[in-house]
Amino acid sequence: MKKALIFSDSHGKKEAMWEVMKRFPEADAIFHAGDIEGDAGRLEEAADCPVYIARGNCDFTSKLPANLLVEFGGKKIALCHGHRYIDFGGLDKIKYWALEQGADILIFGHTHIPYLEQGEKLTVINPGSISKPRQQKRIPTYAIMEVSKDGQFHFSLCEYYKKFPPL
Repeated sequence: MKKALIFSDSHGKKEAMWEVMKRFPEADAIFHAGDIEGDAGRLEEAADCPVYIARGNCDFTSKLPANLLVEFGGKKIALCHGHRYIDFGGLDKIKYWALEQGADILIFGHTHIPYLEQGEKLTVINPGSISKPRQQKRIPTYAIMEVSKDGQFHFSLCEYYKKFPPL
């Protein structure tokens, strides 16, 4: 089984990401959908797997790419922060962009609100924010993407707590 951790909108507060990464050392990849605010290099150094990061609207001086297309587990993943689409056309615009790229999965951030939609042509996931959540309970969130041996994808939106319950 392959596993990827998905983060977004950490805004320079990396401690929660580090804790999640320690919890899942078997991760095969890490995706960050932007607003990492200067921690891109630190995340890449801390990870024992490939790291894919898109530039967010708060990554002002970053040379990170605005959009990425990545193959993972036999699927094409479109990764972006989303502000260029969400703020100027909503969810339909960002989905259209991902489909134009031939993506099977779209990972985006920006809203700080977790979201998962699994459609026939496209799965759309926003992990929410690991440091500045905006959803009703205001609990930091991240996501896990797993690929089984038979190629089936499973997505989990996860809440981050300072103290994880025992395994």
